[in-house]
Amino acid sequence: MFKTFEKHHPKGFSIFAATSTNIMALKCGIVGLPNVGKSTLFNCLSNAKAQSANFPFCTIEPNIGVITVPDERLNKLAEIVNPQNLQPTTVEIVDIAGLVKGASKGEGLGNKFLANIRETDAILHVLRCFDDGNVVHVDGSVDPIRDKEIIDTELQLKDLETLDTRMQKAGKAARTGDKEAKKVVDFYNRIKDALESGQSARTVECEESEEPLMKELQLLTSKPIMYVCNVDEGSVVDGNAYVERVREMAAPENAEVIIIGAGIEADIAELDDYEERQMFLADIGLEEPGVAKLIKAAYSLLNLQTYFTAGEKEVRAWTVNVGATAPQAAGVIHSDFEKGFIRAEVIKYADYVGLGSEQAVKEAGKLSVEGKEYIVQDGDIMHFRFNV
Repeated sequence: MFKTFEKHHPKGFSIFAATSTNIMALKCGIVGLPNVGKSTLFNCLSNAKAQSANFPFCTIEPNIGVITVPDERLNKLAEIVNPQNLQPTTVEIVDIAGLVKGASKGEGLGNKFLANIRETDAILHVLRCFDDGNVVHVDGSVDPIRDKEIIDTELQLKDLETLDTRMQKAGKAARTGDKEAKKVVDFYNRIKDALESGQSARTVECEESEEPLMKELQLLTSKPIMYVCNVDEGSVVDGNAYVERVREMAAPENAEVIIIGAGIEADIAELDDYEERQMFLADIGLEEPGVAKLIKAAYSLLNLQTYFTAGEKEVRAWTVNVGATAPQAAGVIHSDFEKGFIRAEVIKYADYVGLGSEQAVKEAGKLSVEGKEYIVQDGDIMHFRFNV
């Protein structure tokens, strides 16, 4: 059941407190070969206790953790409004068991793992970029480029299977003279050529009319990807030779590369005191935990942004796609808000913080009233008027 109430007060926006099944969820799958640090990283991200052991397949069922997206703006708004409740936006992380060669053919329970990847929206590919004789590597040596290519190959092979099935169906229609089916087959062939040459589907440039076709295929290698270089303590700030190789590899894909020390993050996560964590970070030359950077980067990877609702009952962050309209943003709270949308009252974050209250914003003429065509900007503080 969806529950909502609207409370008006002189110092804050009218605020909807809502629980709804249509709130956007970001779901990232952590993939990689066994023993690259996936489960350690997952534990740091979610505080869940995925089994972490020095042998392959210590994660059989995918572990799922819902984690908050760090956003200092939310805390700043809370300082001003002093709400009864504070609600950040969240990210869903899935720790998927280590893939091995032959996964596309079912090796190492590969079919199940590949199905888990298919259910995610983006991929965080963890690459081992550290030397440690006490942690065995499934292939006997540390080589992040080789590891990346092993995973890529398995995903590409699975995508070729998917594509072949779809091409058979489309091919029948094309042979009857269906011009649209012929265009579909041509598009499929472009993807197939890329996959057979060792390129992922995300490297295929799509025309606007082809984007729905690509989405419908649900190819594993069409998902946005970020490479996460797991390094030792001495490399968390500037990286190392392994990281440089990964950056060179990722450049043609326009893929982001992020450095993180999963072992260091585990140590940070064990510190309960905020000041202790800050001192620890300062000692190793970091301004914030690597997991915070990773979560923010994952959020951006899916082209997502945040708007806020702010009132005495609750200050809350909401997730929308970049380019979302005001009615679409209202629909994230509840579909009725989108259907009955009348207008949105919008305050820019900088104005709210700079002037110190909604009333001051209004007096300065900085509150704008926007209609259905308004494109939401990251950090907007919004209140929706609607009629159902």
